[in-house]
Amino acid sequence: MDLGLQGKVALVTGATRGIGLGISQALAKEGARVAVVARTLGDVQRVAQTIGGMGVAADITTEHGCRDVHHRVVERLGPVEILINNLGLRGPRTWAETEVDDIIHVARGNLFPAAALTDLVMPGMFEAGWGRIIVVASIFGLESGGAPAYSVAKAAEIEWMKTMASRVSGSGVTINAIAPGAILFEGGSWHRRMIDDPVAIDKFVESELPAKRFGSVTEVASVVTFIVSAPASGLNGSCWVVDGAQSRAVHLV
Repeated sequence: MDLGLQGKVALVTGATRGIGLGISQALAKEGARVAVVARTLGDVQRVAQTIGGMGVAADITTEHGCRDVHHRVVERLGPVEILINNLGLRGPRTWAETEVDDIIHVARGNLFPAAALTDLVMPGMFEAGWGRIIVVASIFGLESGGAPAYSVAKAAEIEWMKTMASRVSGSGVTINAIAPGAILFEGGSWHRRMIDDPVAIDKFVESELPAKRFGSVTEVASVVTFIVSAPASGLNGSCWVVDGAQSRAVHLV
């Protein structure tokens, strides 16, 4: 199947490791021109070189950072046609450790950059009559579990996506969310826990993951790549769960 992504300009945030890196690689493989965004210059340059894309180092938890990224990408590659909002800050692991400032901080690392960058790219998408926007959320934005501030922020992202979908409907632009379950990759939170307490992780896998294994970055990236493709024009306003049946709730979004 031709996904129709050849030459499309894609901007991926949090793109130098884990899910963001996997999505960047998958889009580049389909011929998209990918701008990888993260804070560390060396990391974005390394990833950009390996996929033949553009690296942009910036702090997109600020309005200035978002505007700077958008300006630089448009100036070099042209209007953004695919936006992958993958940046995500996690916060403390329990409510006992979580302060109000943590909730604000985590929201600025999840919902804010997604909303700000979407506002920046949307006029160009409307003008072109084509665009794809993805929010990388989590199953813990759909049901209880996970770090509290992170879960609150991901729930907000999913609801924001739903409200935005009606705004773009019929324009040729779509906006969807993806909700991964427990995904294992080097340097990620599950990888760190596996190193710190392998016995506890073994118990978690046995009791909480029906597939008896963690999900992979490739599995998530493959779903995202289809959702942003040309044939997927009918997908709008949905949250796509990629969790190997880990979650327990019935998801109707």
